[in-house]
Amino acid sequence: MNGAFEDQEDLLSQLVRLGVQQLVQEALEQEATDYLGRDHYEHRREGQEHRGYRNGYRSAPLDTAEGRVQVQVPQVRQSPEPFRSRLMEFLRGNSDVLERLAIEMYTRGLSTRDIEDAFREATGDTLLSRTAVSNLTEQLWEDYQAFCERDLSAFEVEYLFLDGVYESLRRQSGLKEGILVAWAICHDGRKVLLHLALGNKESYAAWLAFLIDMVRRGLNIPLQITTDGAPGLIRAVEEMWGKSLRQRCLAHKLKNVLDKVPDHAHAEVKAEVHSAYYAPIREVAEMIAADVLMRYQDLYPPAMRSVAEDLEACWA
Repeated sequence: MNGAFEDQEDLLSQLVRLGVQQLVQEALEQEATDYLGRDHYEHRREGQEHRGYRNGYRSAPLDTAEGRVQVQVPQVRQSPEPFRSRLMEFLRGNSDVLERLAIEMYTRGLSTRDIEDAFREATGDTLLSRTAVSNLTEQLWEDYQAFCERDLSAFEVEYLFLDGVYESLRRQSGLKEGILVAWAICHDGRKVLLHLALGNKESYAAWLAFLIDMVRRGLNIPLQITTDGAPGLIRAVEEMWGKSLRQRCLAHKLKNVLDKVPDHAHAEVKAEVHSAYYAPIREVAEMIAADVLMRYQDLYPPAMRSVAEDLEACWA
């Protein structure tokens, strides 16, 4: 539970892969529509050239800087010439544009100009028609709106994870705000991304509005909620679900501790603190933590203050 994401980089990587997959899938659908001259289940207009029929999908990998994603490439039969996705060929050599588009899609939405520029070949030609780009922009926005308004009551959430991706986004795109993220592990073991929104990671008001929105859409009371140490987030969680267990994200917590320890002592301190956080029973955890604090307090005071801070929530 505690190590679901190693750090913000891992969380951002997961989000970017999800965004890339959605973006490419919708773009491939529009490319097939462009080629055939008609959408799914739409008949040819009178006098329109016959370009073939949709014929299912072929699964294909696409490697990006954030890892491999699988997409479903539309297939066409009875076409005048074999249908090949120019878009897939282009993206295999230009996947970097996808990460940028995915981040912008999450944070400010995409315009037709964004997509036209991203899917432009070296010759200056765009890989999608203006109509296809317009339809793609509209579809992505509709998908995002539907995601943000979907009913959450169908998910039996037991473990809720809340985090804000901020530093990573600022380095990649210069953003001053970040993405607030909620995902969960349900009673049946499924991992589900519940909500995304632009907001200030440290802001109580932003987090409270974020949580209220999920409750409005039917989110049940979680058994346990995992957070980092952002005061605004902790306050909002305790106000919203005062009877739920609150667990500190130990990946964040351990990183904060080690940031205050010299490099030469990282391995030693990491092992000691890790044993305190992950002890099998509470009594043992308390004994190990007390011993760690006593032995390292004079050597690394800031690190030990970080260990002691919110210690109860580390054992939830």
